[in-house]
Amino acid sequence: MRVNKKSLLAAGAVAVVATLGLAGCAGGDSNEGDNGAAAGGTLTVWVDAERVDALKGAAEAYTEETGVEVELVGKDNATIKDDFIQQVPTGEGPDITMGAHDWLGELSTNGVVAPLELGDSAEGYLPVAIDAATYEGTVYMLPYAVENIAVIRNTDLVPEAATSFDDMIAKGEAAGLDQPFVVEQGAEGNPYHLYPFQTAFGAPVFGSTDEGYDPTDLQLGNEGGIEFATWLGSQGKTGTGVFNTDIDGDIAKQSFLDGKSAFWLTGPWNVGSAIDAGMNIAIDTVPSPTGEAASPFAGVKGFFVSSESENKVAANDFLVNYIGTEDVQLDLFEAGNILPALSAAAETASSDPIIEGFAAVGAEAVPMPAIPAMGSVWQYWGIAEASIINGEDPTATWEKLAADVQAAIDAK
Repeated sequence: MRVNKKSLLAAGAVAVVATLGLAGCAGGDSNEGDNGAAAGGTLTVWVDAERVDALKGAAEAYTEETGVEVELVGKDNATIKDDFIQQVPTGEGPDITMGAHDWLGELSTNGVVAPLELGDSAEGYLPVAIDAATYEGTVYMLPYAVENIAVIRNTDLVPEAATSFDDMIAKGEAAGLDQPFVVEQGAEGNPYHLYPFQTAFGAPVFGSTDEGYDPTDLQLGNEGGIEFATWLGSQGKTGTGVFNTDIDGDIAKQSFLDGKSAFWLTGPWNVGSAIDAGMNIAIDTVPSPTGEAASPFAGVKGFFVSSESENKVAANDFLVNYIGTEDVQLDLFEAGNILPALSAAAETASSDPIIEGFAAVGAEAVPMPAIPAMGSVWQYWGIAEASIINGEDPTATWEKLAADVQAAIDAK
């Protein structure tokens, strides 16, 4: 852990913390005398188990600087959100929890998160990270990582990046491959992986305002959506066969690892498999079928402050001035190998060409909507795409998708 104390804390921050006489956290140990933090209180921070070690140095430095004890609690990713929502109102939750930006709608609706004051430091983050951390015009999350899909290319089979979707298929076929490109689908479809192609037709899920996505402006069924659906059908079972619902994540991976496919649309979580297999790979932008940018979803990870924390000032200070430093963000990067959200740390991490490739694609990415209305989209979206891939009428299927989603939103 590397902590550059010159970048950690503004000169008056310690005085502010001390003057406020910050008390124990909501759910933290408030007993004074045994925890060594009687003067400054305690911050309890829920962290996924894989990143506890990466934050120990920042926690120790903060305690040394302010007297506020930082207790890191390793949590299971599968339960951390629900536990947070359930425990915060009872006063048993933490001061801070790690989580994903697309939780924001649910967290805000349940009233369990407090606004975060980033100040001028907001300018130091990747734009997509700040967009993702903002809900209805208010910042609620300190971002630390940005994740998106991209195309992994087998450079031994195809030495040069594709210039378009059609060029990608042509390059793979020229290499003698029956299945040049793979992307996981499955019987229920996979709209997350197909979204960049949809955006290339000018069909975002929702419109947006200066405050973020607008849940009253469903754009899924616009003219671009119909064009995307028509194109998707042409690439499915009754067309070229590029998209196939029989191909799940494992099949797509194996096809690429076996050299049967030169291009694989996936995320950084699968890069290790290709490297371990001894493959020479490159990370390419998602090739567009229209000439317009094919923008994937970006998932941003970060930290939220509990609305019931009794140490909100210290929690904000710890996040902004410690977790929000280049050194700590790089420590988190090394723990998870996901592009840092802080621009300076992202630039340093991008000395790795694989990370650089994902970062380049991420510059064109858009945050996954965090609004509660998104829940009404997912339940219909993948099924509709799978049906189109399998030969159902693209226009009728897509129009029904848009109508079903709008009805579900209106019913809430």
